[in-house]
Amino acid sequence: MELGLAFAQLGPFANPESVRSMAVAAEGRGYTSLWVIDRLLDPVEPRTPYPATLDGSLPPEQKIALDPFVTLATAAALTTTIRIGTNVVVVPWYRPVLLTRALASLDVLSGGRLDIGLGLGWSADEFAAAGVAHHRLAARQEQLLDIFDAVWGSEIVTYDDGDVRIAPSGIRPKPVQTPRPPVLLAAYSTAGLVRAGRRADGWTPSGLSLADTEAMWSVVTAAAADAGRDPSMLSLVVRANIHHRDRPAGPGRPTYHGSVDQIADDVRGAFALGARQVILDLQGTTRDVAAYLDLADAIADAGDLRSAA
Repeated sequence: MELGLAFAQLGPFANPESVRSMAVAAEGRGYTSLWVIDRLLDPVEPRTPYPATLDGSLPPEQKIALDPFVTLATAAALTTTIRIGTNVVVVPWYRPVLLTRALASLDVLSGGRLDIGLGLGWSADEFAAAGVAHHRLAARQEQLLDIFDAVWGSEIVTYDDGDVRIAPSGIRPKPVQTPRPPVLLAAYSTAGLVRAGRRADGWTPSGLSLADTEAMWSVVTAAAADAGRDPSMLSLVVRANIHHRDRPAGPGRPTYHGSVDQIADDVRGAFALGARQVILDLQGTTRDVAAYLDLADAIADAGDLRSAA
């Protein structure tokens, strides 16, 4: 069991002081990792509803978001042991070889502390702003995984799939971690869950109930077994989007909503399902780093999670 934190990146945390102080304090308090998301726009009239809220609105804290790669590079420079990760980077926005270079550079600059979470995105407005088509998303994720293998697996790289052509070349640096940094897929469709089991090092859900997490994780592990892989080698890394309140929430509350004790029970429930790590995201329920870390500590203490942190 490991306990990570969503890193200072969004809303009131999107400032130099918060980034610096949270990186140093989280490492000092013994948390396992720091994670960033990939958010580009806050559309005034969105064409696509946000999938993780009941009314489809963007969470207020996501209306301001620092660049994920710059933020992780800053965290890496300020720390020595805590891991850093993307949860998640939106694969189709980026040309795959350039994304491969950026991720390898983060692994090198952090001394081999990078975890890579990959997603497909959801916002038609963000795809349009990035200048990329909102189609063939799964194929582009498969392509990126192929390019990871090609670029990070050979000293002289050759690749040609009709879209990306790499003439025989050296592409360096390689990641510190071998054969690559751990790759987790954020997937919710059956095809995506199967892809996670077939090709990735794990699955990283967000915004799901414990029951849905358990059901989808079983699809991932079954797909790994069907592909001849050992399911026990895959990691379940759960992002807990926390909404804290002083008093306990009543029946029917969403997972990770409620009092400290209720949230801690849910986190323990995620570990009971087989999660290797739970990422606590408190950016939507606190306003500064001190309050964020104090609440994270309270949840860890209430759930007797100190052995995980």
